[in-house]
Amino acid sequence: MAEKLGIIGCGKMAYALLKGISQGPTTYAAIYACDTSSERTELFAREFNAIPATPTELVAKADLIILAVKPGQIKMVLGETSGLWDNEKLLVSIAAGIKTAMIEEELAKPVPVVRVMPNTPCLIGEGASALAAGRYASPADLDLVQAILSRVGVSVIIDEVYMDAVTAVSGSGPAYVFLVVEAMMDAALHLGLNSDMARQLVLQTLKGSISMLEQTGEHPAVLKAQVTSPGGTTIAGLRELEAGGIREAFFAAMERACQRSIELGAN
Repeated sequence: MAEKLGIIGCGKMAYALLKGISQGPTTYAAIYACDTSSERTELFAREFNAIPATPTELVAKADLIILAVKPGQIKMVLGETSGLWDNEKLLVSIAAGIKTAMIEEELAKPVPVVRVMPNTPCLIGEGASALAAGRYASPADLDLVQAILSRVGVSVIIDEVYMDAVTAVSGSGPAYVFLVVEAMMDAALHLGLNSDMARQLVLQTLKGSISMLEQTGEHPAVLKAQVTSPGGTTIAGLRELEAGGIREAFFAAMERACQRSIELGAN
């Protein structure tokens, strides 16, 4: 584990990552935090004992730097700090759409870069993350980053060419799930259940269904068929979901999210 950790960009995703990491035994001698908002750096200082720093101070002092700024701010941050990077530092980027090659080009030196796409359930140790190595990142660098991510959930090592698809699936995925939960709860209210009962039943239904998928290893179509009786209530409900275009909506949503990730990288 790197001795000194730096985080540039103290937004929600950086907070989720650091919150998850801090749940286990930490071996960092120091944590540095940098953000354009003093409120965010103060939050990280309070919760994680992070030391507020400028981008140049942070890169100069930290061994492992998580770059968690918006995609449009990447070039500015790298330009401001370019002279301070070397091959002894490890840059971990969680900026959507930004390729490792672009970062390497901006730095113009052999700095190891690992690109990561995490998601917000990292906050509770249930994240799904994918990571890809840049040109100069070693297997040891990947192992180090994966060890960090193991504290906040499950991670997979992929070829970077698939990162935009991962962004659309697991990076944006929690929002899709929350929307489905919200819709089911609203429908339960419409049917006359109170909000507490609706929340409890919907959440447990989803939780139990996911557990069945994990424990049985069955394809979801098989488990769906087990719930669906001829002429019954479930098939009536499924017919309405299909008529409403739920399957096509998910295809379209993920394709559009993937395309947006590509656009962010291109811009």
